[in-house]
Amino acid sequence: MHQQTMARYNIERYANGLPRVVPFRNLREAIPEAYFPKITRSSDGRSYPARHPNETLRDLKRVEDGVIVSIADMELWTSRIFEAIDNGYAQSSTDQRVPLDNDNGIDLLGNMVEASSLSVNLQYYGDLHNNGHNILAYVHDPDNSFLESFGVVGDNTTAMRDPVFYRWHQHIDDIFVRHKQRLPAYTGQELSFNDVAVDNFEIQLNKANAPMNILLTFWQRSQVNLGTGLDFGPEGNLFATFTHIQHAPFSYRIRVNNRAGDTRRGTVRIFFGPKANELGQTLPFREQRRLMVELDKFTVTLNAGANTIVRRSEQSSVTIPYERTFRNVAASSLTRNEAFQFCNCGWPNHMLLPKGSPDGLEYDFFVMVSDYTQDRVEDFDENVNCNDAHSFCGLRDRRYPDARSMGYPFDRFTPGTIGTLQDFTKPYVNMLVTPVKVRFTNTVIARA
Repeated sequence: MHQQTMARYNIERYANGLPRVVPFRNLREAIPEAYFPKITRSSDGRSYPARHPNETLRDLKRVEDGVIVSIADMELWTSRIFEAIDNGYAQSSTDQRVPLDNDNGIDLLGNMVEASSLSVNLQYYGDLHNNGHNILAYVHDPDNSFLESFGVVGDNTTAMRDPVFYRWHQHIDDIFVRHKQRLPAYTGQELSFNDVAVDNFEIQLNKANAPMNILLTFWQRSQVNLGTGLDFGPEGNLFATFTHIQHAPFSYRIRVNNRAGDTRRGTVRIFFGPKANELGQTLPFREQRRLMVELDKFTVTLNAGANTIVRRSEQSSVTIPYERTFRNVAASSLTRNEAFQFCNCGWPNHMLLPKGSPDGLEYDFFVMVSDYTQDRVEDFDENVNCNDAHSFCGLRDRRYPDARSMGYPFDRFTPGTIGTLQDFTKPYVNMLVTPVKVRFTNTVIARA
């Protein structure tokens, strides 16, 4: 999900005339971005501390908080992780070589960077990602001299407010890209689906006579019940009104021809990506590939001959509905409430599409139908047990429901001869690209 968050963040930067975020690789350089949160922690009523322009990180010695880490530690862990990636294997705590250049390598690397209990060698590879958050969160008071608590980037509920969050996560994403670069490009056999062709792909708003391939975004005013986590006594609950991005509901319309003589099952994969950067320059595929954002993934049965598939935007496999995005915060913190907590996982449906522009910003929308016999892990119903956001969140207490790597088919490097997305799709009839404009209307509509 972090990789997809970074792709989406960079897409929105392009739309606002800003370049891609600069990764925060050098922990000894000043951080030019200031951040003054102006928000209060609900746990203790204190304001989150600010970060002033051009602050530099120092060794973290928060003994009282149990957080002690040096910049040298972070640099050492990074160099060891890079060494493991470049060698194609990690060194286990029992001094065994654990291969990374295989289908399981990305999971092993994730456990190392995240410092999971499953890390092959926690002492050796350290806790890079999490301590990056810590050392940034305490930049204003690294040794607790002023008894100040952590900044917003140290709190899961507020971290994404701070611009430095994205700089740090761009660096983390680049580490995984370094690993992916060592893997071979997907073969034709891994990308094709014999006898299955996508003949047409269009997107249309869910209203009569709407033009094809034009989507609309706007501001929506909604209310959230703050009483879900606070007790306001006999006076009743307190509602807060806020404004957020929203899109008009739409549907994908896909025409697929099954040229085989029997029924086939396929996985429909839908992505979108920017066509140009902040300067309007066309993106080469090597850059566009990293910015492809998954919109949906679902299984279909393809009868012999022509098949018409209609899929609504609210059925997306990455999102959860508004009602689950803003639900009971207090219940989420209760023990033995894992099922409730899992249902909170997913990208907000109202943020499915990028903002676009008033004139209509054009994106490449991509659809692919892959062979379900190669994708299947186990059958599941996406409409029960909060399985709807399975692309990002998986299934509760079950294996991730896709045998392909997350981000497939855009997660690996391609040969240098592939210069555009059209070059990538041209050899495969089971893929198709459609240009779609996202038009933003600067109006505010109250939520019904």
